[in-house]
Amino acid sequence: MKLLALAALVIPLGLGTLLPVPADNPVTPEKIALGRALFSDTRLSRDGTIACTSCHDPQRAFTKPEAVSPGVFGRRGRRNSPTVLNRAWGRVFFWDGRAATLEAQVLMPIVDPNEMDLPLDEASRRVGVPVDEMARALATFIRAQLSGNSRFDRYVRGERTLLTLEEQNGLRLFRGRGMCTVCHEEPNFTDEQLHNTGVAWSSGRRPAPGGHFLDEGGAPTTDVPGARGAFKTPTLRDVERTAPYMHDGSMATLDEVLDFYGRGGRANPFLDRDLQPLGLSDEDKRALVSFLKTLSGEAASDTR
Repeated sequence: MKLLALAALVIPLGLGTLLPVPADNPVTPEKIALGRALFSDTRLSRDGTIACTSCHDPQRAFTKPEAVSPGVFGRRGRRNSPTVLNRAWGRVFFWDGRAATLEAQVLMPIVDPNEMDLPLDEASRRVGVPVDEMARALATFIRAQLSGNSRFDRYVRGERTLLTLEEQNGLRLFRGRGMCTVCHEEPNFTDEQLHNTGVAWSSGRRPAPGGHFLDEGGAPTTDVPGARGAFKTPTLRDVERTAPYMHDGSMATLDEVLDFYGRGGRANPFLDRDLQPLGLSDEDKRALVSFLKTLSGEAASDTR
């Protein structure tokens, strides 16, 4: 990939003129190339069958159609594979926010017993790359996966004929009565925070008659107040291509997601106070889905 392609996309994306890059890990073509190779290398898994691309398919905006992707030996993980697009602007990583940097995040799936299950020293030996160099290269490759210059971006820059009336109505709802921007802040459509929407809450079932969390979210791994049952807000960039949705992949369509939020999420003792029934009509939901599809962008990547 040419670095000029990155710069050409970042400006239309509206996120600034430069990628946020750590001083000790500058972006270079060589590092992107090594990261790309490692991202597809099954030697980084214990049984030699799983690579990063097994869960993050570049042809699907770096997601998979399964609710939860299988790991080595057919083991099942706990959570849906999120897109890596625009993670250069990420401030916390993983659904539970347990990693603070991309350099830390990229190594964790390698050692996770339900994903690739390989000690880092063994991974390094197999591919002939030191562990710290692997981390820098993989993080740089992910940092280079960008999506922008969507119809929405061009619309807000002044091309006012690009959105239909229905899509414009969806944008007004998104910014207004739908309260979507409370968590999905523009321009990357995420606030990079953890929120409890009730997706992980199971009400009145065993083992707790009063209800319990099927997944504790950020509580075990972060010091974020109110993190029980809370998960990181995903970007909505290219959301049309990243189904299924939610941390557990439990919702197959955007219509299901809007029905869920239209009801105010799922009540539980730790529900975010901003969640409330929205009273969305069928027309409102159609408009919102139409708008969300305008967030599909162009990619500054040679992997798509």
